[in-house]
Amino acid sequence: MKKISFVVAMAENKVIGHNNQLLWHLPNDLKHFKELTIGKPIIMGRKTYESIGKPLPERQNIILTQQALTLPGCDVVHSVEEALAKAGTAEEVMVIGGGEIYRLFFPQAHTLYITLVHTTLNGETTFVEFDQDAWEETAHEEYFQDAKHAYDYSFITMERRG
Repeated sequence: MKKISFVVAMAENKVIGHNNQLLWHLPNDLKHFKELTIGKPIIMGRKTYESIGKPLPERQNIILTQQALTLPGCDVVHSVEEALAKAGTAEEVMVIGGGEIYRLFFPQAHTLYITLVHTTLNGETTFVEFDQDAWEETAHEEYFQDAKHAYDYSFITMERRG
């Protein structure tokens, strides 16, 4: 069985984006994202793909959409099952958003790699509401605002219990 992991950056009020954009620029988070996803299949929705603007290198880019699209360098799929099948024999697939894609895959998620941005922001796209008691925090690293990072933030890893 494939391990399904989420990589998400969110504010304390669970906002992950507004107008198809992230609401912060945290270079260390981008580096962390790359380290987590490099060499693995990544699954994202069309809007997330459009916000990135191109396939991410050194990763299989799987785009889940209801639209009939051809995106060079990407595998376009139309269901959760098709996305997982397209990932082939990979042991771990990384779901990278956005909001609807997280909701679709959440029942099967094993691991959450969360960048928690220590602020509250307005935005129409939010992460899944979930019961934190069903998850165990296995790692937690705190980082502080500096010249390159506008907010304090934490890297948190959570594993589904049971």
